[in-house]
Amino acid sequence: MPEHDPPPDPALPPCAASAGADTAIWGGRPEREPDILAELQAEVAQDLADERPPVAGATYQVVAACVFLVLGVSAAVLAHGYGLGSLRRPGPGLWPFMVSVLIIALSVLLLVVGRTLDDAEKFTKASFLVLVGGATFVGLGVLMPTIGFEIPAVALCIVWLRFLGGETWRSTIVISLGTTAAFYLLFLYGLKISLPHLLVL
Repeated sequence: MPEHDPPPDPALPPCAASAGADTAIWGGRPEREPDILAELQAEVAQDLADERPPVAGATYQVVAACVFLVLGVSAAVLAHGYGLGSLRRPGPGLWPFMVSVLIIALSVLLLVVGRTLDDAEKFTKASFLVLVGGATFVGLGVLMPTIGFEIPAVALCIVWLRFLGGETWRSTIVISLGTTAAFYLLFLYGLKISLPHLLVL
């Protein structure tokens, strides 16, 4: 005699009887829902991998180290020309000189170990923004003895915020003036460092 499926239990609601039948059809295991979080994570990881610049070799590490080494040495020479003073009575070039020494040390370290690293990225159009940012600091150091601290500092902030950061003109002007005023008060009156300046309060 042909076998027939057992009749549904009348004590169970129709939806439960249907779920039991589906479970029986699929081998006794309910169908698992897709993991939406895992799919989103995989999609984001793929997007980041697609947007990442091409990987470069060790040559890029060495070139980058040499560029920052030159910038660090140039900044240190400029800072030394302003006068270093002492820790008790720091001159206007002391803190820039210390930052320049740190840049030189990191550049030498990268020059030594950079040949063994393979995580560098090839230069793209966005990479030149870093060079523009570094050039603004050099310009600040060159112009400050001539026209004072205020105008070059405001110009540096405008370049960084508006042209490199894409901020609005309103935000750029407010932040540039506020940052320059804060550094003016910090160095001239807080740290008693005699930076070249035009305004006298």
